[in-house]
Amino acid sequence: MPTTAQFPPAITGVAPGPPLNPAARPPDPVVLESVSKRYGARRRGVLALRDVSAAFTHGSLTAVMGVTGSGKSTLLQCAAGLDAPTSGTVRLAGANLNDLSRRKLSVLRRRRVGFVFQSLNLVPTLSVAENIALPLRLDGRHVRRDRVRKLAERVGIESLLGRLPHTLSGGQQQRTAIARALITSPEVIFADEPTAALDLVTAEHVLGLLRQAVDELGQTVVVVTHDPVVASHADRVLVLAAGRLVDELDRPEPRQVTRLLRDLAGHR
Repeated sequence: MPTTAQFPPAITGVAPGPPLNPAARPPDPVVLESVSKRYGARRRGVLALRDVSAAFTHGSLTAVMGVTGSGKSTLLQCAAGLDAPTSGTVRLAGANLNDLSRRKLSVLRRRRVGFVFQSLNLVPTLSVAENIALPLRLDGRHVRRDRVRKLAERVGIESLLGRLPHTLSGGQQQRTAIARALITSPEVIFADEPTAALDLVTAEHVLGLLRQAVDELGQTVVVVTHDPVVASHADRVLVLAAGRLVDELDRPEPRQVTRLLRDLAGHR
């Protein structure tokens, strides 16, 4: 696997430097403190998250897992500033989201966060190149064609830049979505079930791209998934049950995750 120094500077936006002194490391890019989220009225509503505290460190890939209804997608939405917690604090890219106006929160997400979702959200009337560059255009920033091209080459879609999304395979569309998430050199990438609709070979390639974003760009990736194989690519797995953080695993094997999820499902 190439080293950081071999990665095209046009993609990262910064030249590689010496390792940081641990004492001088910046704060974790994503921190949740006692976060709870309730949907609906207090008595009849659903408490999707219950007093969850977690930190996601620089240059790490974390998988968030749990059975259906465990609160994993709600955790991602709160951590990414897409939904506001009922109580608790979320800090994203150094900002306390409770202190931000809607406009400032939108700017923060646009400039500091990348998103890769199962639904992809590619604009059907824009080419692959235009979809990749869209976050920069929405932010009023200049788009360098060479940067788009080099990023497309990195994710294996350089020959598809003029195509429209509907002419692509599912894997090619997902690679486009990953390139779009990377174009702003975000501090954090949130991915919600990014391999759910893909075959095994394509899923492995997509996971490899997310892993490279961590290992070669030093970015923080948070993946919500139900797939133990996806979790096996992570540095850490957080496990939710009934809205609570109930377990944490470091670099687990797929069978460990499968066994844990089976046990949780049996105790619902």
